[in-house]
Amino acid sequence: MPERIRRRSLTDTALWVWGAVVFVFLFLPIAVIVLYSFNNGRLLASFDELGVQAYVSGLQNDVIIASVMTSLKAATGTALLATVLGTFGGIALARATKGAKWPVLLTALLALTLVTPEVVDGIAMLPWFVTLGVDAGLTPFNNGLFRLVIAHTAFSTAIVTFIIRARMAGIDSSLEEAAEDLGATKWRSFRDVTLPLAGPGIFAGALMAFTLSLDNTILSSFVQQPGYTPWPVYIFSAVRVALRPEVAAISTAMLVLTLLALALVGLVLKRSGNSSSQIVKTMAGS
Repeated sequence: MPERIRRRSLTDTALWVWGAVVFVFLFLPIAVIVLYSFNNGRLLASFDELGVQAYVSGLQNDVIIASVMTSLKAATGTALLATVLGTFGGIALARATKGAKWPVLLTALLALTLVTPEVVDGIAMLPWFVTLGVDAGLTPFNNGLFRLVIAHTAFSTAIVTFIIRARMAGIDSSLEEAAEDLGATKWRSFRDVTLPLAGPGIFAGALMAFTLSLDNTILSSFVQQPGYTPWPVYIFSAVRVALRPEVAAISTAMLVLTLLALALVGLVLKRSGNSSSQIVKTMAGS
């Protein structure tokens, strides 16, 4: 065997082993939590016997159910608001006139939203919400659920915008122009041509916004208020005392929900053609 081929084989084997180690390191803790969610013991650290008592106890715990419902409500509101804003933003970027400066500025602003640490976002949003709710008298900003939706929408909108931009960038604008040439108004062309074409991207973006909001911890811990504690923040507080099996059980259920949402995103993008391959490019603003 030539020396070059032998070196390449050793390199490939080393990379494969390293990839397997990283994979185990990342996902083994998740597998352990899923396994221990079927622990009937009082504490998660001591596995007594296999069963579903943790799931039953979790569903009967009013505090846990309230935090889960807060997360689901916030995620739903975020998905709706971010999808509306992201749809208009993505279509506008995809159909912008070549040479215009505002698409570059908007793309840079959205990219900045994605790369800004959530700690910085939280520190900035908290006093802003207090100013709007208390000083300016805008009472919705005193509501914990409203704060969560607005905060999560701020970064989810960027994701939705890039997904829909990627979808529309791969579709010829002549289809919309043809509809207008046949007598359709701008609104009818948008409703009957543009929206159906953007449909897969809109659906995928909504699911991504829902998932990102559902799993958000850092930003939620800054803007949440008593009575509106989302599930990730509840877990973060619970581990400081003692992690009980019902927390692992509900976390496993939320994990399954998140994986289903991500699977739907992948399926929709796969069926929508080459838009999925363009998302990485558009995330970089190209």
